[in-house]
Amino acid sequence: MKALVLAGGKGTRLRPLTHTSAKQLVPIANKPVLYYGLEAIRDAGITEVGIIVGDTAREVREAVGDGSRFGLEVTYIPQEEPLGLAHCVLIAGDFLGDEPFVMYLGDNFLVNGIADLVDAYRRADYDAQILLTKVAEPQLYGVAELGPDGEIIGLEEKPKHPRSDLAIVGVYTFSPAIHDAVRAISPSPRGELEVTDAIRWLVDNGYRVHSHLVSGYWKDTGRLQDMLECNRIVLETIERDIKGTVDGLSDITGRVVIEPGAVVEHSVIRGPAVLGANTKIIGSYIGPYTSVGEGCVLEGAEVEYSIILGESSIIGVSGLTNSLIGRNVEVTRATGLPNMNQLMVGDHSKIQVRA
Repeated sequence: MKALVLAGGKGTRLRPLTHTSAKQLVPIANKPVLYYGLEAIRDAGITEVGIIVGDTAREVREAVGDGSRFGLEVTYIPQEEPLGLAHCVLIAGDFLGDEPFVMYLGDNFLVNGIADLVDAYRRADYDAQILLTKVAEPQLYGVAELGPDGEIIGLEEKPKHPRSDLAIVGVYTFSPAIHDAVRAISPSPRGELEVTDAIRWLVDNGYRVHSHLVSGYWKDTGRLQDMLECNRIVLETIERDIKGTVDGLSDITGRVVIEPGAVVEHSVIRGPAVLGANTKIIGSYIGPYTSVGEGCVLEGAEVEYSIILGESSIIGVSGLTNSLIGRNVEVTRATGLPNMNQLMVGDHSKIQVRA
């Protein structure tokens, strides 16, 4: 059995971060989202992985390499344009061959991995297995409609008027029959080959398609609030591990990870939180559910429930919460008069300030 991991796409909902970075590499608890998926595939006993890459191919290749660090053998498959999930299957045909496979969307986060899903598929005789979960905004996802006995009777991709609240989770298992399906369908009005259309083709042509309701935690990490929520979930699982340097004037409470080379001086850290390697925290407060990347400097700052990427600095700024700070960002306090805010903000950014 092989795996096909999708790591292309534009990541428009996480702009401006995704203007310069792959959305699959934005970190959760200081580890890229994509890594969680690759580890889940490995833990399910799959070693051959094809990764679909797009505009951010170079960055993904640098982050994953040949896959050996994960115990995987990785093949990269370029997609010139984001033409849909079913198009990814189409262009990966040579890599996948006649083997069944897992298709895993690289920006999805699924607690407890996929081992149970893969085992269930291997024991059964399905041509496709899809995971479903109830969501509050089904119009943002592929949506499944089930009949009275739980059978799939309808599938729609991001419908304006959803017929159910059951979203299709971004992890699928397929038999080689899916190759006939993706060749048979036509582009949707969005101009993409939709995997929901391919699955519907399987259903209409008598293939066995099984659905399973996810009981654990799942998130599509395409939006800020989803990233922060996933960060919270992972940080809930960490254990206290202090490998950096903490002075006698600092107060460290709860489950806090301080990575090697990090320095904490005259500060208060309330877990769960993780501080990256070679980060400096001076005269600051780091509240719960915060991850600070490597090489950051926080001085005279107060931050909680936030993600701060590597090499950024926050100096003299308090009251930061529910925030995602990119790499090499400077957040400083203005001095002098007038008492005004000064911003230099890129395209598609979102800023909230107190009047």
